[in-house]
Amino acid sequence: MTDIDIGISKKNRSEISEGLKHLLADTYTLYLQTHNFHWNVTGLQFRELHLMFEEQYQELALAVDDIAERIRTLDVAAPGTYKAFAELSSIKEVDGVPSSTDMVKYLTKGHEQVVKTARKVLKVAQEANDESSASLVSDRMRVHEKTAWMLRATQA
Repeated sequence: MTDIDIGISKKNRSEISEGLKHLLADTYTLYLQTHNFHWNVTGLQFRELHLMFEEQYQELALAVDDIAERIRTLDVAAPGTYKAFAELSSIKEVDGVPSSTDMVKYLTKGHEQVVKTARKVLKVAQEANDESSASLVSDRMRVHEKTAWMLRATQA
């Protein structure tokens, strides 16, 4: 493979990629959690939550691919194992099957955490004039902020 020359230094590409790895791990962990809750939700809001969680995990599945491909575009290897994601993620796994109300709370916190992780990498990308990474991260923030709002609204 030839050397990469996209106007971003190797040092900056490495720093941005490290942040994107954390964003990828958080996103993948949230994907798994959302898919798990989709399968296991019960209760009076079953249909509504089952369908909402399905929409959310499908969107997250696309997001992990976009984030991993951006890391690769910066010429850094993307993490792709449970072990790596567990080490990088800020989102903790949930044991057992919580109530539907708790599922919504866990997912809301998860989406809010992804926003916080994204804010960190956004700053690094902006400082390096990496508009492509900044745009990707900004778009992800908007999705997670809206999803957290929708989840909170189910509990109002």
